[in-house]
Amino acid sequence: MSSAKEAMIDIIGRQPEDSTYDEILRELAFARMVQRGLDDSEAGRTVTDDEIKRRIDSRQK
Repeated sequence: MSSAKEAMIDIIGRQPEDSTYDEILRELAFARMVQRGLDDSEAGRTVTDDEIKRRIDSRQK
């Protein structure tokens, strides 16, 4: 597993040369969100589609 710094360097290195600061930050944030989701999934911190639908339905009443 690479360090956070290495992962960031890799993401930045894959961006086009004319990328703006905001575009690079958006890519870094997206990569972090994806990693958090994968970590949650591996740790069993997930909710089924049926549970989400039940929660939505209970709030709409």
